[in-house]
Amino acid sequence: MSRIHRRQDDRGDGRLVIFPVWGIPEVRKGDDVGELIAAASPDLRDGDILVVTSKISSKAEGRTLRGVSRGEAIAAETTRVVARRGETVIAQTTHGFVMAAAGVDASNTEPGTVVLLPVDPDASAAAIRASIRERLGVSVGVVVSDTFGRPWRNGQTDLAVGVAGVTPALDYRGLSDDHGNALEVTLTAVADEFAAAGDLVKGKLAQTPVAVIRGISEYTTEEDGPGIRELVRPSEEDMFRYGSRDVVFARRTIREFSGEPVDGAKVRRAVDAAIAAPAPHHTTPWRFVLLESAGIREKLLDAMREAWIADLRGDGFSEESIAKRVRRGDVLRAAPYLAVPCLVMDGSHTYRDSRRNAAEREMFVVATGAGVQNFLVQLAVEGLGSAWVSSTMFCRDVVREVLDLPPDWDPMGAVAIGHPAAPPRDRAPRQAADFIAVR
Repeated sequence: MSRIHRRQDDRGDGRLVIFPVWGIPEVRKGDDVGELIAAASPDLRDGDILVVTSKISSKAEGRTLRGVSRGEAIAAETTRVVARRGETVIAQTTHGFVMAAAGVDASNTEPGTVVLLPVDPDASAAAIRASIRERLGVSVGVVVSDTFGRPWRNGQTDLAVGVAGVTPALDYRGLSDDHGNALEVTLTAVADEFAAAGDLVKGKLAQTPVAVIRGISEYTTEEDGPGIRELVRPSEEDMFRYGSRDVVFARRTIREFSGEPVDGAKVRRAVDAAIAAPAPHHTTPWRFVLLESAGIREKLLDAMREAWIADLRGDGFSEESIAKRVRRGDVLRAAPYLAVPCLVMDGSHTYRDSRRNAAEREMFVVATGAGVQNFLVQLAVEGLGSAWVSSTMFCRDVVREVLDLPPDWDPMGAVAIGHPAAPPRDRAPRQAADFIAVR
């Protein structure tokens, strides 16, 4: 990533020219895209930047499929579905791009075919660049572009999906503006700006898949460069990683935590989500005890451990079996933060029939579970791992005493919270059809 702060007098006369390349024929599998561009535009100059629609590279590289539905092609190119509405799918591709239909396109191609993105758009850009250098003896930059929508704006624009010989981004962080203000987040995605500029003259219906940008040779490089990866945000830095489709699946049981402290504000936002769950009779049956003191956590876990051991001995378990069962609570000790969700029956109805009273309590238990599920999902969205452990339910009186809780607060397990120290294990494969009965 280039850290450059150019002055105006470094930019020549400041004039920028963008024009389309006419006369490129329909591209077929096996064609040399660089050769086609060189033949159509033999007057290319050193420092020109070519913006090439990804589709012609895809066609040349055999990325056109026949007899495959668009839906099947999208599924094959998708690593995760971010959002889905009707037939529209926003997906992450194998390249790491998040875009509509995983980049699969059925326009400007023969009926009955679909076109996929190039397997490696950076390599496609480098091949075009090398071919033009070989045929015309000039050094150009190449941006391979494709059309993207944007989450907060209507309409689409072209972005770079591959680059070679072009500075992908300019990093101004740490520099100062003319007023002496430090620039903290200014990172200009120049490759995307080139892609959008080229699209202004290429158009969508004009059959001109290549544009030339002339007058900004200072953005070209001798080497092919790092490629587009500089503009693909790492998942750990993505504040919007979880789309509507996969937010529920973001929740995983985490049993190993790092030593990084937990921000209590994030946990409180998770409680906001918890209390949005449905509940019977318009009640609010949830209470959350947040154990932010290490001393209180240790006191509670020690007391619970003693209660479990006494119960297990009373039930006749061997000391070996007791030790094994008690170790299951180690995940709570490993976590830097604990929450104890509690059930309260405020607003519940009392009946003469014990069966109906039991059903009443079950409704409140289900509502509490819904609240805890919301809590766990929001913790994942906040970047925190969690594990819901049922242990407090076996020693409710001990928990109430140590935490000084009202007698009607019913502890419904404990949630270990922290930053994951390792990725969770893969989920066992499950199919919805295995859990459905239709009548």
